[in-house]
Amino acid sequence: MSRVSHPDNRCLPAGRYGFGDVAQGDIVETGPVIVTAAMIDQFAAMTGDRFEIHMSDEAAQRHGFQTRVAHGLLVLSLVDGLKNQAEAQFKAQASLGWDWNFQAPVCAGDTISATMTVSSVKPVSAGGRAVVSLDFVVRNQSGSTVQRGANRLMVYA
Repeated sequence: MSRVSHPDNRCLPAGRYGFGDVAQGDIVETGPVIVTAAMIDQFAAMTGDRFEIHMSDEAAQRHGFQTRVAHGLLVLSLVDGLKNQAEAQFKAQASLGWDWNFQAPVCAGDTISATMTVSSVKPVSAGGRAVVSLDFVVRNQSGSTVQRGANRLMVYA
């Protein structure tokens, strides 16, 4: 697939992209996901993180939140899933790491989506692959940024 310039903020159309098909500034928008109380319960059961703001509305309200707060790592995991379900995807071999910040709470019932921007493409000496760095901005249904960070992916040609 050859790279196409996109007048609308360089948003990549649906497809699978190797490192040679993308450039710094290319954008991928994910679809949305609703963060439910059931997801929070399942994440708490799986990880053992039962901090009270995650487990009940009353506890969350005592800490100044309107309702239960999703685990930050649950939201990051959902964002990774959104990346892998986006209409425009990368021909990735593996994730090489995340540098991430939690900026605002995500509560039960919130809807999140992410914007990914290619920040760099660095071919590796082994050939046929490159490290593609993606900057993420995660927003809720009101458009407020709730998380942001970067992910490095090993991507095939």
